[in-house]
Amino acid sequence: MKFVVVGSGAWGTAFALHLARAGHATVLVPRRLEQAAAMAAARENTDYLPRIVLPVSVLVTADLRAALASADVVLLACPTQALRETCGRVRTALAADARIMMTVSLAKGLELETHLRPSQVIAEVLLGRVAGALTGPTNAGEVARGLPAAMVLASTGPTACLAEVQAAISGPTLRVYTSSDLSGVEFGGCLKNIYAIAAGCCDGLKLGDNTRAALLTRALAEMVRVGEALGARAETFYGLSGFGDLVATCHGEWSRNREFGLRLGEGASVASLLAHRKTVVEGHKSAESFAGLCAGKGIDAPILREVHAILFEGKQPAAALSALMTRGLKRE
Repeated sequence: MKFVVVGSGAWGTAFALHLARAGHATVLVPRRLEQAAAMAAARENTDYLPRIVLPVSVLVTADLRAALASADVVLLACPTQALRETCGRVRTALAADARIMMTVSLAKGLELETHLRPSQVIAEVLLGRVAGALTGPTNAGEVARGLPAAMVLASTGPTACLAEVQAAISGPTLRVYTSSDLSGVEFGGCLKNIYAIAAGCCDGLKLGDNTRAALLTRALAEMVRVGEALGARAETFYGLSGFGDLVATCHGEWSRNREFGLRLGEGASVASLLAHRKTVVEGHKSAESFAGLCAGKGIDAPILREVHAILFEGKQPAAALSALMTRGLKRE
């Protein structure tokens, strides 16, 4: 297959490397012309994935129209809040008779104003195109180096199409499962970033393993409750896009969301941590999106609510923990 990866952050670059190793024609499309030229010349993404060589089999270009010509699958590797604009650029660049099998989001978040999931944004902008999401417990650096991992792929398209893309993406170092619960797969990928910030706060406060274990257990219960209330299936959250991604993101030293929470727990301010960042902390915007969504639908999500209070209301992490620990007692 011919794969086009739109977006050349760490994850987009890592996935392009994986696809090239799997023997597919792979085009990586940075947003900026100067970034594309630098990556093509150096054969390295020095900004987001340094010291990992891009093989010559990965074509790097900023020419989106040329990249999309004869593409089979398009992967959108951009921050959630940039997804609508990215889809607009793809729509403009696509030929009228383009035969793309599936457009797949690698983003993990909800659009702020609309609370739409990434696949819903894709479907809304790229009318008539099959939309999907690929997510799971995957660190970009490890995927780039070819370390074993597993993910889950869900889409709105025919089962045969889903299975074909699954087979193409899978390989000796990446096992891809499929799911028909597209909303659950995407909600899991969004929510775990919020709870990773909470886990980081616990680490920054040096609260120990007992606290982290209790937090992750109750976070998973909350993910299931929120997801079911929003129409997803409970069992999805016990899989790779829920529990798997939650464990990886809350424990991984590489996790931007956990590290963000850790610094908050150590006393840093939200504003100082967001200033001049090159990378996006998806859990920050996801907390804002889900807080509004849960409030509007009357969904009880106390951990999410306290993370939102830390990020947007100036609440101290220790005070948020105290609020959670002193809630009314209940059955598990």
